[in-house]
Amino acid sequence: MEKTYSIDMCSGSILPKLLKFSLPLMCSSILQLLFNAADVVVVGRFCGEHSLAAVGSTVSLINLLTNLFIGLSVGANVLVARYFGAKEEKHLHDVVHTAVALSIASGVILTVFGVVFTKQILIWMQTPEEVLDLAVTYLRIYFLGMTVTMIYNFCSAILRAVGDTKRPLYYLMYAGVINVILNLFFVIVCNLNVAGVGLATVISQCVSAVLIIRCMMKEKEGYRLCLQDIRFHGRYVKKILQIGLPAGLQGTIFALSNVVIQSSVNSFGAVVMAGNAAASNIEGFVYVAMNAFHQAAVSFVGQNMGAGKFGRINKIAVRSLICVIVTGCLLGNLAVLFGHPLLSIYSSKEEVIADGMVRLQMICGMYALCGMMDVMVGILRGLGYSVMPMIVSLIGACGLRLLWIFTIFQIPDFHTTKMLYLSYPVSWTITFMVHVICFFVVRRRFPNT
Repeated sequence: MEKTYSIDMCSGSILPKLLKFSLPLMCSSILQLLFNAADVVVVGRFCGEHSLAAVGSTVSLINLLTNLFIGLSVGANVLVARYFGAKEEKHLHDVVHTAVALSIASGVILTVFGVVFTKQILIWMQTPEEVLDLAVTYLRIYFLGMTVTMIYNFCSAILRAVGDTKRPLYYLMYAGVINVILNLFFVIVCNLNVAGVGLATVISQCVSAVLIIRCMMKEKEGYRLCLQDIRFHGRYVKKILQIGLPAGLQGTIFALSNVVIQSSVNSFGAVVMAGNAAASNIEGFVYVAMNAFHQAAVSFVGQNMGAGKFGRINKIAVRSLICVIVTGCLLGNLAVLFGHPLLSIYSSKEEVIADGMVRLQMICGMYALCGMMDVMVGILRGLGYSVMPMIVSLIGACGLRLLWIFTIFQIPDFHTTKMLYLSYPVSWTITFMVHVICFFVVRRRFPNT
């Protein structure tokens, strides 16, 4: 009997299937984060604090430029899950090939924009002169590989929609090993500095993209990829945009608020930038572990909506929230507890480690709040509501964060990194509560059976 990787999310016990879906996805996301973490560790250890600051400070800008298009993959995920749950194979086939076409177009646009405008945006972000040229070099190489990155992200979203989170994990494992080996080779042997870590990342992303395309081309079910069928189907482009564009705009504006915060961090100098970059990498591992349950909520709710199993939606919501709270509290507090030795992996300088600990204590200790907020967003998107959580998130999280920076943070006694980072948990708490209210309002529009 041929092994199947898809998950029937519309029947049976929810929690075991939720964990079966989320754990490989969690591992996949952590491996993907290791691409950037490997870059940061290698340059921090072998190239110095300026190179560490240059690579680490680009994360918020990368997210700013990519989140809009990655958000479109959320639209593809919801539609694929819905048609897969409803067993409508013709619609499923067309959505898959439209999504892949969108991924290629997105990658080309991002490559052109990233290569052309990177330096000017970094200047606007108040990137110090001693870091600027290094950051520009890294980013331009990184964006040259954006097409394969988008292909991998969209194809992963398609596989997640049908419950397959294992094979993307395998492919990232292969690519991750290649990334680490090439990082060390290009930096230590070839002395390429940040250019070497950027090149290693692009090559490894090419490997993961080729593997996932090959996987989908060999698939037997309705989401099989046929290269000759890749094209835009107007009706599905519209549907993907209706769900994915608000998600992308939300991610972009979230990233914009983080760029503003990164600019504020930059004003404290290269040492604080390096500590912030190292702590952000550690924090990222906690975030992606929690985010697996956000992705699970989107797919599980989407499949059950397609199958008309509305009575399972409340159970999915409760179990997803419990899982994300446990994950966030456990991993977030472990990151704080072991913060000093973890930060020392990135830098041996005590002042860098001390600045990194400030961020870990203020953010990771309360990171479960962020996971709870994201799960509620995933549930609403799975229900087909994407504009509502976008508006709530933009006002509740981004708006409050920016208001904090331009008011409270400007008070001389409060002009510290500690007060800057406090804007995160405050905004997460308020936004989560509003999302819960929205869920109860939306849920009443569907039957309970």
